[in-house]
Amino acid sequence: MNVFINDIPLILKKAGEKVYKHHYDLILDEGQSFTSKSLVGDVLIRNVNDAIVDRIVRLMEVKKMKKLKSLTLVTDKKKRLIQHLKDQFKIVKAAGGLVIKDGKILMIYRLGMWDLPKGKLNKKEIPKEGAVREVEEECNIKVQVMDKLPKTWHSYAYKGNKILKRTNWYVMQCTDDTLMKPQAEEFIEEVKFMTPEEVEAVLPEAYSSIAFVIRSYLRAAKSGKV
Repeated sequence: MNVFINDIPLILKKAGEKVYKHHYDLILDEGQSFTSKSLVGDVLIRNVNDAIVDRIVRLMEVKKMKKLKSLTLVTDKKKRLIQHLKDQFKIVKAAGGLVIKDGKILMIYRLGMWDLPKGKLNKKEIPKEGAVREVEEECNIKVQVMDKLPKTWHSYAYKGNKILKRTNWYVMQCTDDTLMKPQAEEFIEEVKFMTPEEVEAVLPEAYSSIAFVIRSYLRAAKSGKV
């Protein structure tokens, strides 16, 4: 599960999954004390329980943890812990697409950030169909779904509610972009096909969840999996 709280990745792993210690700047075990200031770089916490998850979520929501790059939690009760995390939020379902054409990736520029086209699903809408609808509406193009990408979850507050948005992502092939233009009603200023190198260059101006989706695609493309 890939959760982004205040744009910081929160990764839940099951005990026994491969963990490379040299990937982390700080490794803690259950019972070891920590504060928002001590969580710096890529942090791993082992033997996590409900209480630690609750504390972590509160810290990430309230504190400006600018020095924290990612937080990985390892537990032997992953499914139960994921459900415990979800229970703290209202779940909103969304879907979007990473559109490719001639080796280039479609990026949109919205509200000062580079992004991928996406949006909330309509009631009872199938994620794949919703993803196509959102991409075609926001960019005024035609697409065909090719493959799946990892889901993302990100949290935000809305009208006093804690929201956790689940976004289903798909790789799409552009079949017609002759009338391509940004959807102004969704505050999109620019729609642009970029080379992978150009996309990498603008990722510092994208949300962490978007960077995660793009890099997942690029890794899969490099290995021939998509």
